[in-house]
Amino acid sequence: MDIAALLGFIGAVGMILAAMIAGGGVAPFVDNQSILIVFGGSFFAVMYTAPMPTFLASFKAMGKCFKPGLPKLDETVERMVELAGMARKDGMMALEGQPVPDKFFEKGMQMLVDGADEQKLIKQMNSEIASMKGRHAETTGCITSWVDIAPAMGMIGTLIGLVLMLGNMGDPKSIGPAMAVALLTTLYGAFVANVMFMPMAKKLEGFTEFEVNYRKFVLEGLRGIARSDSPRNIQDQMAATLPPKLQAKFEIAA
Repeated sequence: MDIAALLGFIGAVGMILAAMIAGGGVAPFVDNQSILIVFGGSFFAVMYTAPMPTFLASFKAMGKCFKPGLPKLDETVERMVELAGMARKDGMMALEGQPVPDKFFEKGMQMLVDGADEQKLIKQMNSEIASMKGRHAETTGCITSWVDIAPAMGMIGTLIGLVLMLGNMGDPKSIGPAMAVALLTTLYGAFVANVMFMPMAKKLEGFTEFEVNYRKFVLEGLRGIARSDSPRNIQDQMAATLPPKLQAKFEIAA
């Protein structure tokens, strides 16, 4: 579990609930009409913005915000150096079936085993990276739609509440419920956009950027193997892009 995402979400919701409880309880902030307008209306309006497979895939992507699993770059360098040593000593066929951290790494290594040269490797792997970016952009865009649509649904609910209130000014008992709809839909819209989905979209954009850089990082190492560079040279090339703390690890090992 990603501790930052989990604590951030629970903390934000907890602070809001604490403020409600301190003001007299959560019950005054629950309104079925407002929930239908904001949550139900936003759900179907967001569905309207994307094809059904993309809409459904966006929910799977949301779960990734709370999962760990970002590859460790230093361990990737170490594994790449081991594979480079095998390939240089025993040929590319020695890489067949060797365990690697992820599917992208595995696909690139299999291309080397199958005899692909450096140019073919670069072309196909860059195509994989571009396709991944496109898929992620679609699902992240669907999640970002919640940020735009939920406050708009809140405003629609506010207008509905005001119309109900102004249409029943002669009945004092109807003014309170109508005003509750007007205000709570705005609250729900702000909550959905700014507490639930905006941080989620930002997190996923960060994950996508990391994954693109990671794949380019792996590709650089595979290119070195394709050129039959020395393991030490491949290590130095890959380590040059790491943060200083991780670079120091390889300088000490050397």
